[in-house]
Amino acid sequence: MRHEPRGDSRGILDPGRLLRQVRFRRRLPDPALRPWVEHYWLIDWDLTEPFDQRIVPHPSVNVVFQAQDGAAEHGLVAGVDTGLFAVTLHGAGRVTGVQFRPGGFRPFWRRPVAELTGRRIPLVADVGLPAGGGPICPGADDERCRRLDALLSGWGPAPDPAAAEAVALVEEIRVDRSVLRVADLAGRHGVSTRRLQRLFLDHVGVGPKWVIRRYRLQEAIEQAAAGPLDWSRVAADLGYADQAHLVREFTAVTGVPPAAYARSLGAAGGA
Repeated sequence: MRHEPRGDSRGILDPGRLLRQVRFRRRLPDPALRPWVEHYWLIDWDLTEPFDQRIVPHPSVNVVFQAQDGAAEHGLVAGVDTGLFAVTLHGAGRVTGVQFRPGGFRPFWRRPVAELTGRRIPLVADVGLPAGGGPICPGADDERCRRLDALLSGWGPAPDPAAAEAVALVEEIRVDRSVLRVADLAGRHGVSTRRLQRLFLDHVGVGPKWVIRRYRLQEAIEQAAAGPLDWSRVAADLGYADQAHLVREFTAVTGVPPAAYARSLGAAGGA
């Protein structure tokens, strides 16, 4: 288990611009929560003009608390977002968020996580989770994280061996670039593709094919910012049928082709 939060910018479009506009950091939760929680993420900003940010989301559920321009803090549960997430920040504000490990929200939610996919719902008692006590956003980083620890511990995650299995399988997909097809993953673990499909929908919220494609696309986005690339080789390495398939999927999700994205960052990629 990691002793530091993940340090990559995977999924964040133009991460350098984000870091110039806001204070963004990640913190690890209490060790007892780490089997289910990837990290906490904290953002603070004080802007003179609106700032737009786009993110290609991970296959993760997030619980988010936000306060902006003096308005009361509101909390919400954000299911896996299968599209491009865009947000506009303005004025002054703070966000304190929990990114669960893919598959890690099921022990807290206790229902199929696919019910949340593509949805953002207010964090109130009628969603099946206690609303918690007191605001999360005010205070220094340590205090914000302590409040999240107390909130999540109070939700009492239910023991769920299947959740641990789902978390491990998604992590394998994330770190092992050789995982390109659901059938290969199923064969590696001696299970049927049908069982993987049921497990992922119940615990992650999306199917295993979608998870594979999302992580490989996030890798392509990272590589687009790295400099000149042979995009036909990148496509082959990431399991796309050909370069055109990669370009179509990249464009469909991000809104721009790989070469245009690279140029927007000052990189000299070409596709």
